[in-house]
Amino acid sequence: MRRLITAVLLLFILQVSFAQELNCTVTVNSDQVSQTNQQIFRTLERSLSDFVNKSKWTNRVYRENERVNARMFITVSQYESDRFEANIQIQSSRPVFNTSYESPIFNYKDDAFNFQYLEFQPLVYNENVFESNLISVIAYYVYVILGLDADTFSLEGGDEMFRKAQNIVTQAQGSNFSGWNQETGERSRFELVDNLMSNSFREYRIAMYNYHRKGLDILGDNNSTGKQVIAGSMRLFETLIKRRPNAFLIQTFFDAKSEEIRNIFSDGPKVDIVKLKETLNRVAPFYSSTWNEINY
Repeated sequence: MRRLITAVLLLFILQVSFAQELNCTVTVNSDQVSQTNQQIFRTLERSLSDFVNKSKWTNRVYRENERVNARMFITVSQYESDRFEANIQIQSSRPVFNTSYESPIFNYKDDAFNFQYLEFQPLVYNENVFESNLISVIAYYVYVILGLDADTFSLEGGDEMFRKAQNIVTQAQGSNFSGWNQETGERSRFELVDNLMSNSFREYRIAMYNYHRKGLDILGDNNSTGKQVIAGSMRLFETLIKRRPNAFLIQTFFDAKSEEIRNIFSDGPKVDIVKLKETLNRVAPFYSSTWNEINY
């Protein structure tokens, strides 16, 4: 009996210790493709789901309830033989302490997602070599998701994951696939992780930590203080744009957060809404209509 109990405990410990990092829903949409046989798209969807959710991406220990919730929407626009032209929308969220609410962290669309894939082709990530654009793009966004999530729980906690994403970029730059090089434009995979790792954008990462860990996570216990911290995070962005106008990272932040910010400041204890709106309109004028909806 003692051996049985020990074996059960060891099995439980192993399951907890080696739980994968992501709880990610992968969807492959082929509505735009005139293809009678849809099986390959279903196979691709299942294979990618297994690849993302069953691979071990880091050496960190994730319990089952700590897995990062995410979604990947792949829309295929053209398909011929083994060649796919598509875009990919990535979304991720994290729980807020003492609530059932999931706060959106990342909401980003990448239009430069072309790849080759044969049905039932095994998907295996090798961090030392570029093997396929499909594997590299998916692995890259896995590490961005994990890095951003870690940044919301500890200051600059995502460094390890961002370095892995940056390594993928370096290896992929010799390929003929778009999105990996600096000259492809500011909204590229290169630019995203380069900004995340740059000291020039450190306010972004400080704001990510303050907003979530010191702001959102205490709203339930101290709504007034939580709001003040979140408002202060917006002022950090103001400091950043003075040095780096039209910063790419600020756009990605508010693409995920605009509705949440509107809702936070439209209810509960009052803060200086006039100054807050002025700050928001300076750092994210592209969401001015959303800021106008903050009324309290």
